[in-house]
Amino acid sequence: MANLKTIKLGQSGLEASQIALGIMRMGSLSVADATKVIETTYNAGVNFYDAADIYLNGKSEKTFGEALKQASFSRDDIYIQSKGGIVLDPSRSNGDLVFGQRYDFSKQHLLEAVDGILQRLDIDYLDSFLLHRPDALMEPEEIADAFNELQASGKVRHFGVSNFNGSQIDVLQSYLNQKLIVDQLQFGVMHTGMVDSGIHVNMTDADSVDHDSGLLEYLRFHKMNIQAWSPYQYGMFEGAFIDNPKFPELNAKLQEVADKYNVTKNAIATAWITRMPQNIQVLLGSMNPKHLQESIAGADVQLDKQEWYDIYFAAGHTLP
Repeated sequence: MANLKTIKLGQSGLEASQIALGIMRMGSLSVADATKVIETTYNAGVNFYDAADIYLNGKSEKTFGEALKQASFSRDDIYIQSKGGIVLDPSRSNGDLVFGQRYDFSKQHLLEAVDGILQRLDIDYLDSFLLHRPDALMEPEEIADAFNELQASGKVRHFGVSNFNGSQIDVLQSYLNQKLIVDQLQFGVMHTGMVDSGIHVNMTDADSVDHDSGLLEYLRFHKMNIQAWSPYQYGMFEGAFIDNPKFPELNAKLQEVADKYNVTKNAIATAWITRMPQNIQVLLGSMNPKHLQESIAGADVQLDKQEWYDIYFAAGHTLP
């Protein structure tokens, strides 16, 4: 296993690799190919794997669990995280694009969701379990009861959220006995609203609009980590920006910086995120071992400040 930079996740005591693997697409692989993917990432230093019960309607978790049994490392060598709280709508879901009939944070649903996750993964516990998008009808008391029961039973060790704003976290945290450790959010050089609004404070242009309630600063202050999903995508699953002819200036700049460090554009897109001071954990979603190795290499690249800003400008962003 290679050395890869690690970060502390929240106030949990977990020390995880800064690069993690998200297994959303793993259900489309054979067990042999899935095993190759997790072996590739583990050998490169990754020790954190992120799932969700809705990924390919549970098939991704099942494939990961089967692959883990074929791997050269054991379950206790890695951290496994999953997410729950979305009731899947099969009629609107297709492949990677999954949509819910509703969000459901009732105690009964959360307990059943974790049991299903553990059964599909064929493991005894999760290192962390996240609420997967905010439920407008959430009752924090029910969530607190569910978390207490899951922790007491040994089924879940730590908890977090996904796509929550600061106010939602504050309300939920006030009822919990456990400290929330992470907020999983879309972030990358083509999804920078959290950065833009901070730079454009007190301005009246479009970038000054804060859609995220100051999440970068909020999470840093409260010692919670961002887990960046879809780091190489633009829009919401509209496609990758790397090698995309829609973004010639960005790709030219990524290539220029990549040449300097003798890595690929994927690595520089990773390094752009890890250069930020918030200790962001980057969730890779590729199932291509070569692409994964290229992206992981970015953790060893330390961009200087001008390089970081030049890439930000090349993505179409400005300074006031």
